[in-house]
Amino acid sequence: MIRPVPGYMFDQAGKPQIGLDDASLYGFGHFIRSTEQLILDLFGRGLLSGTTHTCLGQELCQMSVVRALNDPDDMVLSNHRNHGHFLTYSGHAVGLVAEIMGRQDGVCGGYGGSQHIAYRNFHSNGIQAGMTAIGSGFALDIKRRASRGVVAIMIGDGTLGEGLLYESMNLAAVWGAPVLFVVENNGIAQTTYTRDVVAGTIEGRGAAFGMRTWQLDDAEPGFMVAVDAVVTEMRGNKGPGMLVIKTGRLGPHSKGDDLRDAGEREAITERDPLMALGSRLDPGVREGIEARNAAFIRDIEATAMASPESSFDEVPEHSMRSARAPLIAQQPPVVGSVRLAINGGLRNLLDSCNDVLLLGEDLHEPYGGAFKVTAGLSTEFPGRVISTPISEAGITGAGIGLAMAGRRPIVEIMFADFLTLCMDQIYNHAVKFPGMFADCEVPVVIRAPCGGRRGYGPTHSQSPENILVSVPGLTVVYGSHRHNVGQLLVNAVTRWPNPVVFLEHKLLYTEAQDPKDYQTVPPADADLGAELFPTVRRGDSQPDVTLVGFGGMLPVIERAATRLEQEEELSVEIVSPSLLAPMPKNTLVGLLLTRQRIAVIEESHHEFGVSAELVASLAEAGYRGNVVRIGMPPVPIASARSLERSQLPDEQAIVDKVLGLF
Repeated sequence: MIRPVPGYMFDQAGKPQIGLDDASLYGFGHFIRSTEQLILDLFGRGLLSGTTHTCLGQELCQMSVVRALNDPDDMVLSNHRNHGHFLTYSGHAVGLVAEIMGRQDGVCGGYGGSQHIAYRNFHSNGIQAGMTAIGSGFALDIKRRASRGVVAIMIGDGTLGEGLLYESMNLAAVWGAPVLFVVENNGIAQTTYTRDVVAGTIEGRGAAFGMRTWQLDDAEPGFMVAVDAVVTEMRGNKGPGMLVIKTGRLGPHSKGDDLRDAGEREAITERDPLMALGSRLDPGVREGIEARNAAFIRDIEATAMASPESSFDEVPEHSMRSARAPLIAQQPPVVGSVRLAINGGLRNLLDSCNDVLLLGEDLHEPYGGAFKVTAGLSTEFPGRVISTPISEAGITGAGIGLAMAGRRPIVEIMFADFLTLCMDQIYNHAVKFPGMFADCEVPVVIRAPCGGRRGYGPTHSQSPENILVSVPGLTVVYGSHRHNVGQLLVNAVTRWPNPVVFLEHKLLYTEAQDPKDYQTVPPADADLGAELFPTVRRGDSQPDVTLVGFGGMLPVIERAATRLEQEEELSVEIVSPSLLAPMPKNTLVGLLLTRQRIAVIEESHHEFGVSAELVASLAEAGYRGNVVRIGMPPVPIASARSLERSQLPDEQAIVDKVLGLF
């Protein structure tokens, strides 16, 4: 329950309604400073968990934009220095202090701590610039709904060195999305002065993207009125803007890292707008405000201290959300090619689900994407197939924002090699939010063509699933021409409310999608997603050898199996999962545990990858047969076809390794 500051008005949502009179501004600003000081004091006494930061000296700066936001669709995306933003947005002082203390009454039950908070339309995270692209996605959703909402993204001057910020600014400008980038410029990052690391001017960076830009000083008497005017001007889908606020930091960045000399700190104290505001008040009024705040701060501390330490009712085993019921018609299992199957799945999704949007580079007609998977869709569904700048991290973040806003975004990364550019958004944002916050879902699907055998060289030929499967909370789907690939995609978008990377091997695009004699392996109930993303098999149930592979390796495995059957007269079973993470361990181990000989084959570097996890699972289950792993050695893929052929496992390599099992 929100416990408001005595003497101030809060609306039913708990948002403080602060007037522009000196007493109100000084009172709430002093309350924020007092709360920040309480947090530091508690940390010094060893009563807080994790890391905390202070924003002392920036109270009016942090209050200004947030208090001016009054539309139900307005959003605040903050960072590691979020306390003033959060208190102004929510008034939930007990929730903040208890959260930092690691108590059950914390706003996120202690899971997020000082830096990571989700509360209604307020989100913060600890990665510099990490929320900026997500904010551009939120703002695109606001624009598409013709709302008057504004997304305020709070950054500091230190964030100006982050590349994702500029990808996000460009996206917001290209889309005309209502994002207000708020730069709280106190002239210093942790211990490095802004003047030493930022070239040009801050406002010039916003202007370079065609944004409306404003410069304000939080020590000016009309500061709050000017901020109100900026937010008002942002309304009505007029595109993004940048507000640069000159401010000062009274204390250290964290706890003991203030290297500024005493004279500089004294000058900042003298310009402190909160103290100047207080000096204009009648002494009796000021004393009354400070006394009430002091009493309230003591109450906050006592209430937070009385809350039990955070604990799990049951320690979570995963962060996946349950599958949903089918929404649209089944996709045909037999299609001319895998490319047509995926294209048909996308067309069906766009036609049946208004919340589906496609984002990616060069998706529009007449190009239709680098591998023509989106051919025809931009003409059929204008405005919903969005060709983007070359901004892999930015469009991934925007997809996360759209997903959090309730859309069903499908992001195409032109080559899976470039997913490494997206990893911060995947690893620190997409999978973290649902794992930390019960009310947060991120149903984003990221499609990416992968794999070699086309001579594209070291940075356009990789199969990065061995990296992706190690990300907790990330679903990795990699179908083959024997799976119903269109259905896999439809299931990922409409039935699986979790972040998904959907891999597509380049060479499979021209293969006919046809299950032939493959059968679906009954999924184990304990395997999350195994029913939506099935494992298929063919061959004898008591084979001489079982070949396990997935994705683009399956045609190679099939050719090797044919040779083993015809030349060596062996009975060969092929098993191909489409779900790599979370690995359907119970399904696979239940099937493979009785097999005498198993070869696990993958195109990627097989050390620390899918085969390693599968073999470890078999060992833990007591497997007693012979097993071999076949994959790419841990070296870059060569460009020359002759060199590439010698590196990637082919049917001869599979035959040789299998014969070594006998």
